[in-house]
Formats: sequence, structure tokens, C-alpha cells
Amino acid sequence: MAHILIVEDEESVRILVARALEQAGHSVAVAEDGEHGLSKIIEASGRFDLVISDIRMPGMDGIEMAKAAARRFPGLRILLVTGYADQRERAADLDGVVIDVLMKPFTLAEIRARAASALAQPVTA
Repeated sequence: MAHILIVEDEESVRILVARALEQAGHSVAVAEDGEHGLSKIIEASGRFDLVISDIRMPGMDGIEMAKAAARRFPGLRILLVTGYADQRERAADLDGVVIDVLMKPFTLAEIRARAASALAQPVTA
């Protein structure tokens, strides 16, 4: 299946999403913040099939990380997640950088479905 990076500062959410996607047959790596996530993306030379990142995190947030990753690796599929409406609005200008923004709370079925949908998107670069 796919190689997916989960970038999430809340450990319980990070573990839950990782397990849900592993149970769906995917290979999953995790990072606890945007800086660590960007580092993992760079170390892997952008070879993740999908990056799922929270927007609001300490230090480098998900939007900053998505922009930096997309500059380095155009076409990288990125799905952002947030529990805050204002953060979703901040991500509105990221067309061409992120595939979608998923609102928290979400079900495990919903994260699996959104990941499958994102993975079905053609790589643009």
C-alpha cells in the first residue's frame, strides 16, 4: 500500500491515526511537530505517498511545514487536519499545496476514507 507520514503534536491522536492507517495496510511514519515532520520528509527525499498533518502545533505549524515541503518536493500529497475553523481559513490559500483540510473530530473510518481519496489524487509534479 502507501507510505504515509503523520505529523501531529497530540500523542494520542498521532497513535490513533497511525494505527488506523496501518490496519488499512499502509506503512506509517510519525512526527510530533512540523520541524520534525519536515526533517522526515527531507530525509526521505519526499518519498511519502501522503503527509497528514495537524495545522496547529508548537514551533513550525502544519501550514509552514506544508509550504516548505511543497517548495522542495512539488506534487507531494498533503492533507491537513484541524479542530479550529480559523485555522481552516488560514489554509484556504494553499490550493495546489494541500489536497484538503479535514476537521477534527473525525472518525477512524473518515480518516481512512480521506487518506484513500488523497492517495487517489494524481501527483501534480
